[in-house]
Amino acid sequence: MTTFTELPLSPALQERLAAAHFATPTPVQAASIPAAIEGKDVLATAATGTGKTLAYLLPVMQQLEKQPTREIMAVVLVPTRELAMQVVDQYEALRGRKLPPAALVVGGLSERPQLMAIRKGAGLMVATPGRLEDFISRRLINLSRVRILVLDEADRMLDMGFVEAIRRIVKILPQNRQTLCFSATLEASVAHLVKAILRDPVRLAFGSTLKPVENVTIEAIEVHEDRKKEALHHILSRETGRCLIFARTKRGTERLAKSLIHGGFSAGMIHGDRSQNQRTAALHGFQQGHIQILVATDVASRGIHVQDVAHVINYDLPQIAEDFVHRVGRTARAGRTGKASTLFVRHEARELRKLETTLGIRMERRSLGVLPALPSEKPQVVRRSVLNTRRTIIRLPGESFREESA
Repeated sequence: MTTFTELPLSPALQERLAAAHFATPTPVQAASIPAAIEGKDVLATAATGTGKTLAYLLPVMQQLEKQPTREIMAVVLVPTRELAMQVVDQYEALRGRKLPPAALVVGGLSERPQLMAIRKGAGLMVATPGRLEDFISRRLINLSRVRILVLDEADRMLDMGFVEAIRRIVKILPQNRQTLCFSATLEASVAHLVKAILRDPVRLAFGSTLKPVENVTIEAIEVHEDRKKEALHHILSRETGRCLIFARTKRGTERLAKSLIHGGFSAGMIHGDRSQNQRTAALHGFQQGHIQILVATDVASRGIHVQDVAHVINYDLPQIAEDFVHRVGRTARAGRTGKASTLFVRHEARELRKLETTLGIRMERRSLGVLPALPSEKPQVVRRSVLNTRRTIIRLPGESFREESA
């Protein structure tokens, strides 16, 4: 399979794909789209960044073309608000004028416009399990006409404690539906859920889900514990593309982002305590290129999709090996190349080697050499004489002056 034109998609979808400059399907798209269009249940595991969203959206859109409806015909469950919004954006970019709009059903946003979108005739609903179950319990939504259920990032939803909510949602859906399940891993909890809700699925697996994609250059940089921020500033000063930085805690994310902004970098932040408006603004700015650097907790390691992330930096080591894979998976998406750097201090060397052993990888060790000092927290005032006139010069972050005599 070499192009989307070889897939059994309608002429209208082919035209919209071409207009959006989609030419070559990824392996997971090429394998899962024909099976899904045939009406089969699909269970696909593939690493982050392999094009799973389009792999299920296109069959859903084709079904909506064949059976126009003003009721919810397809439900996509995802783990986070950010991912839900991006799935809706992808659908809206490709649906054209004939397909109905999608409804977004997530927590953290006003429910009124979400319910209005459903009642106006959305054929597709993209939801997080918690908010959808809330609507169901209050009898605000009718899912009796659902024909397709999609579980996207199934393992992440289970990690976040949504397993019982998913079971309750599935229980009220029509039994003769089609189910498509996409996951980065197939652990025991996922396999147990899949067995209960899928019927004789087509099983698709692509590469190792416990290793970063091959087109990422991976390196580990040992830094002095007291010079970690200087090391990060040094790395970023030489980077021209989008950078995604992962910190372990919400407070650490705040401190790091503020340090970067003070240092003159264009940076934003995402973590669980930020409001939805703040998270959306930061993500939108990063996507549009208005913000070059996004600092985040692992809320962003799975659940946001941004094209052309040039460099992922692990400022803090991940707590589990799987998180490392998903962090790194934010770069080198859809066949592109990328770079991932991990900063570690000497006492973390053993933890780093354990991570490498678990993943079966070896990170290239690199040193940054002598680091320049960070700018001070307050501007420094330097007085000097120029042409016999006393002038006060405010030293900006990153600037240095050479003292001159009159």
